[in-house]
Amino acid sequence: MAMTRPTVGPLIFFTIAVVLGAYFAFAAVQGRYGILQRTQIESEIDAKRAERDALRARVDQMANLTHRLSDDYLDLDLLDQQARDVLGEMRGDEIVIR
Repeated sequence: MAMTRPTVGPLIFFTIAVVLGAYFAFAAVQGRYGILQRTQIESEIDAKRAERDALRARVDQMANLTHRLSDDYLDLDLLDQQARDVLGEMRGDEIVIR
């Protein structure tokens, strides 16, 4: 009975397949376009959206104040408040509470 040597081909094939599988699994989780990177980018997107919404609300508020001080529509109370804030003045019969 002659002993046959085991062939090395299948061993090399399975070794390469395992190494490639491990590489692609690692890249899918921690690579440049992996799951962890995607999660981080999505959280940054949510933070930027919240910041954008806050800035839009601020712009809307400023647009409202600008409209109320325009020539077409003049809010005298707002004008009085803005003049006092800018000039730092008050009437003699007023009391300031800080």
